Amino acid sequence: MEKTLNVQGMTCGHCKMAVEGALKNLDGVSTAEVDLEAGKVSVTFNESKVNVEAMKEAIEDQGYDVEA
Repeated sequence: MEKTLNVQGMTCGHCKMAVEGALKNLDGVSTAEVDLEAGKVSVTFNESKVNVEAMKEAIEDQGYDVEA
């Protein structure tokens, strides 16, 4: 499944790596791609292993806000 999350506060390459890295560490996430200009993260994941709530928590743990 693919989902796009709106993430506030990402401004640079470090932000991109932090968010992508946090998501890729979750079991079930196959890809995570940040679009800094749009403030969006496209995530491809296995629904049976990980849910959107877990992804939001992983991003928020890095210090960014996720909009519903």
